[in-house]
Amino acid sequence: MEKIQHYLKNVDWDLTWRMATRNGWLLMATTTIAGLLFCFIVSQVITFVLRRRPVALLTLLRIYVREAFYVFVPTLFFLVAANIQSSRFLRQHPLVDKFSEVLFIGASIWMILRLLKVGELLVIRHYDPAQDINISQRKFVTQLHFVRRLVSLVVVIVGISLILISFQGSRKLGLSVLTSAGIASVLIGFAAQKTLANLLAGIQIALTQQIRISDAVVVENEWGRIEEINLTNVVVRVWDRRRLILPITYFVENPFQNWTRNDSSIIGTVMLYLDYDVPVDKLREKARAIVEADPLWDQQVFAVQVTDTMPTCIQIRVLVSARDSPSAFDLRCNVREALIALLRDNWPQSLPQTRVQLTGQEGVSGGKAVFQQGPLRSR
Repeated sequence: MEKIQHYLKNVDWDLTWRMATRNGWLLMATTTIAGLLFCFIVSQVITFVLRRRPVALLTLLRIYVREAFYVFVPTLFFLVAANIQSSRFLRQHPLVDKFSEVLFIGASIWMILRLLKVGELLVIRHYDPAQDINISQRKFVTQLHFVRRLVSLVVVIVGISLILISFQGSRKLGLSVLTSAGIASVLIGFAAQKTLANLLAGIQIALTQQIRISDAVVVENEWGRIEEINLTNVVVRVWDRRRLILPITYFVENPFQNWTRNDSSIIGTVMLYLDYDVPVDKLREKARAIVEADPLWDQQVFAVQVTDTMPTCIQIRVLVSARDSPSAFDLRCNVREALIALLRDNWPQSLPQTRVQLTGQEGVSGGKAVFQQGPLRSR
């Protein structure tokens, strides 16, 4: 009789364990599906609202947060289900609790990073850093961009530390990462010297504003604009749409040209090499008329000067100013083309020449020829 009771008791316990396990997994699956259903409902509501009226915040959330939201909510529901499980289920499946924590921390990191991106775009949506004249706006956008990346790095470090702390064997390592001591300090000090130098250089650039987003710069003999300022590198969009990627320390350790550091206006130069017969005063008058008729001129600087003399020609420099470097480049091309056409049509003798002078009294056959360098033009 006692054996029968003991057998029945074991059978009852086995059934109870199986039922608890089955109910536990059912609860986990149900809550996860409920999280996905909740995400779907929220997504449909946002889509319905955007169809009726565009809202900047909802649009940004839909573009940048949608995937992270579909991961974050189910993992949250999964974590809640793991915490309300019976102690018997958790004893039988101890990895469920840890697995739910790790998933939730990872999803939370992703969600926070996406929300930081949305917050940055929401703040700067009314700014136009592409215009050179908006120096204060470009300064603010650059600082906000760097702060967002720095905060993102801190979030990732803290999240990884929390994951390590959740495991008993890695708890010390996680604490050392959070406190920047022990093994983490050694790794940062020796293995990540360049990364730390880039990070410090990025902080210096964010504070001193040596470069900003959309600044016009000349680096490595290439003209371009600052497209991205990351924690460790800077992306320069070259004029022909190539991308020049440089370590951020480059802009701290090497000289470079920043054409929009304090002011976006710039002076352009047009060089002409003309004959000594050119009427400089008339050329200056015509050049002023050409420049004044061009809308790219900002009415600040104009000058026509003879800057050098050479055996066969003189050097004339035309100075014109524009509101930014692309406008100055186009203005220089326009002025150069117009002046060449003006000289060709009105004073062709002003173009560079080669003179041939015959000396002697016996005509061409007995005379002596003297040549000067330059484009051939007999006289």
